[in-house]
Parts: sequence; C-alpha cells; structure tokens
Amino acid sequence: MSDPEAHGFHQLERSIRLARPGDATAIAAILREVGWFDHVNREAPARSEARARRGLEVCEGDENQTVLAATVGGEVVGYAAVHWFPNLLIGPEGYLSELFILEAYRSSGIGSRLLAAIEDEARERGCTRLMLFNRRVRESYVRGFYQRNGWEERDDVALLMRSLAESTPP
Repeated sequence: MSDPEAHGFHQLERSIRLARPGDATAIAAILREVGWFDHVNREAPARSEARARRGLEVCEGDENQTVLAATVGGEVVGYAAVHWFPNLLIGPEGYLSELFILEAYRSSGIGSRLLAAIEDEARERGCTRLMLFNRRVRESYVRGFYQRNGWEERDDVALLMRSLAESTPP
C-alpha cells in the first residue's frame, strides 16, 4: 500500500466504479487492515482473497447486488456492497452491508463519494429507502460519518440476528 501523501494524493485521479473479481486481493487487504473480523484475522490471506473473489463473481451476474470500488490513482482503496430488494409496503429498498476504506484514505471524502454513488443508483432503481447498521463502537459511528452524510439513526428499532453456523461472523 502506498502512502497517499507521498504520492500527491490530492492530485491523483479518484473514481468510483463497479468492483470486479480482479479487485479481490485489494478488498481482502482492506478487510485485514480493518482488523474487526476474527475469521479474517485468523485465516490465510489467500482464503480471504478467494472468498472475496467468489463474492464478486456472484455479484457480477446478479442485478440485486452492487459492489463499488473506490480507486485512487488506479489502486482500490475502499469499497461498498449494497443489496437491492423489494419491500411490498413502501417500494424497493437498498441495504448497505459493507463500506470500508483503507485507514490512510479515511476522512478524505472517499466514503462520502461511495455513499453518493449508492444513493444515485438507489434513485435510479426507484428505491424509497436505504438502510444500514453501524456498531456504536466503530470509528465511523463515533465520528458521526453516516449522520454527516444525511443518514438518521432510528431509536425505535431493534437489530436482531440469528447465527446459522458456527463460522458465521458476529
């Protein structure tokens, strides 16, 4: 990973594009750097890369899944995954399940650009709402990242989960 300041980060071309299977190595490296996921931290990098590649291959052919890659100077420095689904009560919705940026590029506007690209696609799809969950201990929650980008926290909803396998991450 190159140092963004040493290479004139602000002068490098930044873009948001659809992620592709060839981005799996960079995405796995981002997840390892984040360090939040025990199963990723414990496994060999090749296993993380293979899982990311399989996921990207599945998403490539599925109109209900979108994975975007944020690049700086051609290097993938962040990504976001969103899932599109019907809601019979209010119309189509999107669920943002992942948004991760390499630490050196956080607070540079890349996360906001990913969110804006997701919101643009949601509008094109006729979505009535986007949602996500963010653990309160995460830096992005503490910094109010999503709130600054127009997202509202609901206090009348409980997030419930049911693990279906021992290997399912928390």
